[in-house]
Amino acid sequence: MNPLLKEIRRNPILWLLTFVPVVFAAAKLKPDAQTTLFVLSVLAIVPLAALLSHATEAVAAKTGDAAGGLLNATLGNLTELVIALAALHAGEYTLVKASIVGAIVTNTLFMLGASFLLGGLKHHVQEFNRAGARLQSGLLFLATIALLVPSAVAEADSVPGAGITQKLSLGLAVLLIIGYGLGLLFTLGTHREIFSGAEHTEAGEAPWPIGVALATLVGVTVLVALVSEIFVGSVHKAAQAFGMTPAFVGFIVVALVGDAAEMASAFSGARKNRLDLSVGIALGSASQIALFVAPVLVLLSYLISPAPIDLRFWPGAVVMVLVATLTATLVTSGGRSAWFVGVLALMVYMIFALTLYLLPPPIQ
Repeated sequence: MNPLLKEIRRNPILWLLTFVPVVFAAAKLKPDAQTTLFVLSVLAIVPLAALLSHATEAVAAKTGDAAGGLLNATLGNLTELVIALAALHAGEYTLVKASIVGAIVTNTLFMLGASFLLGGLKHHVQEFNRAGARLQSGLLFLATIALLVPSAVAEADSVPGAGITQKLSLGLAVLLIIGYGLGLLFTLGTHREIFSGAEHTEAGEAPWPIGVALATLVGVTVLVALVSEIFVGSVHKAAQAFGMTPAFVGFIVVALVGDAAEMASAFSGARKNRLDLSVGIALGSASQIALFVAPVLVLLSYLISPAPIDLRFWPGAVVMVLVATLTATLVTSGGRSAWFVGVLALMVYMIFALTLYLLPPPIQ
C-alpha cells in the first residue's frame, strides 16, 4: 500500500480522509444531528472522490488506450452515481433528478468556464482540439432531446392506464446507452486518430500497481456508498437549516462535491496549457452523466426504488441543459480560448444557481 500512502501524503485533498471515520462515528453517536452529519458527509465524499479518480486512472494506465478509456468513461462519474443510487433507494426523486441536471450543467458551464478562466489568466490565448468538443456537444444535444420529449408528451398520460411517459423514458434510456456506447466506439476505435489531441501522459509519474489500484477502487466504492447513505438521510433537515431545497442541494452541492477530483485535474491541466485535457474532462463527464448515468438510474429504479423514475424533468431543468449545451457549443466552436470566455460560461452557471435558489422546482 506504499503508493497509496505516498499519494495521500502529497495530495492535500486526501488529507480530508480523516473525516471518513469521523462521519461514521457521528452517525453512530449523534444520529439526530442532521446538519452536522450533512457537513461531515460532504467533507468525507470529496477526498473519496479524489481517491476513486486516481485509482481509476491507475487501472486505465494498465489496460491500454481503448479499455482504459472505456474504464474512465464508465467510472469517471461513479461518485455521482453512488450518491444518486442512495437517493433513489430512499425515494428522493427530486434530489436524484436535480443531481443529474446539476452534474450536466456544472461540468458544462462551471468546470469548463473555470478552466478557461484559470488557464487564460496564465496564458494569453489557448488552443484545443475542436473535434472532441464538437462531438461531446453533439452527444449533449442528443441527451437534451431525450429530456425534452418526455416533458413535451407528458399530457398524454392523462388517459387512464396510459403510462406513456414511463414507457417512453424506458425506451429512451436504452437508446441513450446505445448512443453512448457507439460514441465510445467512434472516439476510441474507428476514428481515434481524430481525437488524439486530447490524450496526455504525465511524465515521471509512475502508475500504481494494479492490485493496489483495484483494491482501492473496491474499498473506496464501498465507503462512498456508506457515506452517501448518511448524506441522503441528512439532506432534508440540513437543507432547511441552510435555507436550501433538495433540488438546490442536488443541483449545486452534489455536483460540486462529486466532481471535486475531476475539477482539480481540469484546472491543473488548464494552468499547464493542456486545454485539450480540461475540455475533454468537462464535456466528456457531462456527456457521460447525460447518456450513461441518467439512463442507468432509470433502469435501476425498477429494481431498487419504491417507484420507477422517468426522464421527465421540470421545464426549467430542460431549459438549463439546453442553454448549457448551446453555450458549450458556442465557446468551443473556434478551438481557442481566453479568460473572458470562461467568465461568460461561469456567469451563465451563476444565473442558473441563483434562479434555482430563489425559485425551486415543484417536488417530483
